[in-house]
Amino acid sequence: MTKKILGLGNALVDILTIIESDKTLTKLQLPKGSMQLIDKEKMSEINNNTSNLEKKMVTGGSVANTIRGLSNLGLQTGFIGKIGNDEIGKFFKKEIEHLGVKTQMLYSKQHSGCCIALISPDSERTMCTHLGAASELTPDDINIEQFKGFDIFHIEGYLVQNHELIEKAVRLAKEAELKVSLDLASYNIVETNRDFLRHLMANYIDFAFANEEEAIAFTGKAAEEALQEIADLCEIAIVKVGKEGSFIQKGKETFRVETPIVKAIDTTGAGDLYASGFLYGIANNLDLQRCGEIGSFVASKVIQTIGTTIQSEVWEEIRLFVK
Repeated sequence: MTKKILGLGNALVDILTIIESDKTLTKLQLPKGSMQLIDKEKMSEINNNTSNLEKKMVTGGSVANTIRGLSNLGLQTGFIGKIGNDEIGKFFKKEIEHLGVKTQMLYSKQHSGCCIALISPDSERTMCTHLGAASELTPDDINIEQFKGFDIFHIEGYLVQNHELIEKAVRLAKEAELKVSLDLASYNIVETNRDFLRHLMANYIDFAFANEEEAIAFTGKAAEEALQEIADLCEIAIVKVGKEGSFIQKGKETFRVETPIVKAIDTTGAGDLYASGFLYGIANNLDLQRCGEIGSFVASKVIQTIGTTIQSEVWEEIRLFVK
């Protein structure tokens, strides 16, 4: 029986901005490829320095991207997040529910969160996030009823700075007998929360996703050695190494998955959509090599477009590949 997947994450709308050169990042003092939490003043500074550039608004948030991908693959999904009672919040909720996601949205008096994604000419993205309402998710917002009817619980590393929220959520997920999946999400957040992440992995996490930078930040080791260390802490470890593919380990069993060779336009959401494909395979009891192949294939499609919204005809191609 196919498993159902519930996500908990930041409900954000992405403002995708293509920059002409990395000089913009230098001027704004933003480390390339990082995810920075910013305040209103910094957001205004970024907007003022990019006002002449092409922009596009799409539904975002790491876990929300993964859940949207899973829904497009045909899985039954759910999402827990917090938004404001404003146009951005309405846009987020409408877009995600349109795909059949069962939302459990909470509301704040703050405005909804958004993320400015600055896309460099080499397709690398630098994320500047003003969380707004999303930052107001609290342990009191989480209860065991939310987990009923689901089999896998997926969370994002961007939330781990809220230790009490995450620990309560994963504890309740385990009480409700769900498998727990974690995407580490950003190397700078991993660096500042390493001890807490190690505690989470050792006690609650079944599936852990990391890209190469996050794996190094977590273990201090290169990809394959990091894979082994992460796999010692949880059931299945996945380390993605960009165009070199990904490594997967369960116990002593290791898999190497190659990635399709494509021209990358924007890497935003590549890891999120890899998780969609991989978790789709897990939900359908496929072998780990196949899970990784589906993850890589879906990720290869999202990097060929601006943002994380894959066109419907491409999803048809993805579903045919999966079959």
